[in-house]
Amino acid sequence: MENITVTMKGNPLALSGNRVSVGDTAPDFEVTGNDLSAVKLSDFRGKTVVLSAVPSLDTPVCDMQTRRFNTEAANLGDDVVILTISMDLPFAQKRWCGAAGVDKVITLSDHKSAAFGQAFGVLIDALRLLARAVFVVDSQGRLTYAQIVPEVTEEPNYDDVLKTIAAVAK
Repeated sequence: MENITVTMKGNPLALSGNRVSVGDTAPDFEVTGNDLSAVKLSDFRGKTVVLSAVPSLDTPVCDMQTRRFNTEAANLGDDVVILTISMDLPFAQKRWCGAAGVDKVITLSDHKSAAFGQAFGVLIDALRLLARAVFVVDSQGRLTYAQIVPEVTEEPNYDDVLKTIAAVAK
């Protein structure tokens, strides 16, 4: 299998973990909620799930990405859930959400075991951060969209994500 890399300010960074493809059953994983509870992808079965991976909420692009998805979530209905996953500690995520007024996106921490990063192949081992990526999982648990942003400091293509959500969450 080929090595996948992204860049950060032009510098290449290798990604580790399993490679997932559209059409695959999305791998389950366990991350930590802001209340320190264990949260799994399978907890959201029956809903369309957007997995928005960011390196850290305390950076400008991650902040913009999470705020944008929080705004979009208001128009997506109850059958769509948006999970923003980073390596930030749950306490930092909770503080950031309060300060940013983010209340529709669920922030989750992959800091314990990098289970999400490994399961979806977006772990930047050298930095122990997640690459910027967006995945859409349908209500049956099938991966219907995958976008690993080539340059970590750039935002994802929101239009493609929103079109996929509209098509999947009928």
